[in-house]
Amino acid sequence: MNLELFLQQRRPSWQRMEALLRQTSANPRSLTAQELAELGRLYRAATSDLALAQRDFPGQQVTLYLNQLVGQAHTVIYGGEPLRWQQLKRFYRREYPQLYRRLLPYTIAAFVLFALPAVAAFGVVAYSPDTIYILEGPAIAGLVEEVKEGRLWTEISPGLRSAAAGFIMTNNLQVMFLTFAGGMTVGLLTMWVMISNGMHLGALFGLLAVYGLADSLARFVVAHGVIELSIIFLAGGCGLYMGDALVRPGLLSRKDALMARARVSVQLILGSAPLLVLAGLIEGFVSPSALPGWVKLLVGLATGVGLYWYWLFAGRSRPRADAHG
Repeated sequence: MNLELFLQQRRPSWQRMEALLRQTSANPRSLTAQELAELGRLYRAATSDLALAQRDFPGQQVTLYLNQLVGQAHTVIYGGEPLRWQQLKRFYRREYPQLYRRLLPYTIAAFVLFALPAVAAFGVVAYSPDTIYILEGPAIAGLVEEVKEGRLWTEISPGLRSAAAGFIMTNNLQVMFLTFAGGMTVGLLTMWVMISNGMHLGALFGLLAVYGLADSLARFVVAHGVIELSIIFLAGGCGLYMGDALVRPGLLSRKDALMARARVSVQLILGSAPLLVLAGLIEGFVSPSALPGWVKLLVGLATGVGLYWYWLFAGRSRPRADAHG
């Protein structure tokens, strides 16, 4: 079915359904018996429209719109309340990983924007350590001296820890917010945050490699770093996804396209909060502990495999059994 024809034929019914739902939100008992019956008919028609949209237009804004409209109507008709336990469980079982997969191309782009500068900066600083002053400026001098004396950032004086913390992205909430909010700048701020943080991390590891400390820092971050960096890449993907709406709004106005994508992105960002809590617990109790390096590596691998299995495979529809056996 042609999308424009589909919208032209079905939009009046959706708008009427929206009007009835607005009326119930103002006063749940305001609908007459005739209007309640009409709402029921419109709801059944909208569920059919949603099924068609999911089949024929899976990547279009109309599918997200219908999903929200049907969900709102279901709550009104069947008397449910939002964000109860069952709905929260459904969100994490199906909707959250499905949203992640929808934005996966943007998340991969954010990863590339981070990884390429990281590799380049690592190579440049490892080959010529003094170039770190060009990349990071004179403020890095104190940290460089500590590293030359064989001390890692986790053991250095408190005055230098804040500088080192910025380079290894411990302030994840700030980075996540910047990468997400960068979508409002057509994704330019998001790209800059990903590129600059990749460069900082690569340069720091390059410096540590020269003085034989890169292995020690890797052992410290490996347990919690997989989750932390994955959430940063996800936030970057959300920022690029929103920025793309301003460049390619499709049939919607740029404002409407941005708002629709912002709603999706906010769900992903808020849904990732438990993962950041988990990463924080690992960073607080496992990473600085005296556990052997192989144990920390195992924690990082296990959490990484579990996270990406969940993101990539959870919430997929089960194949229907063959009717012919």
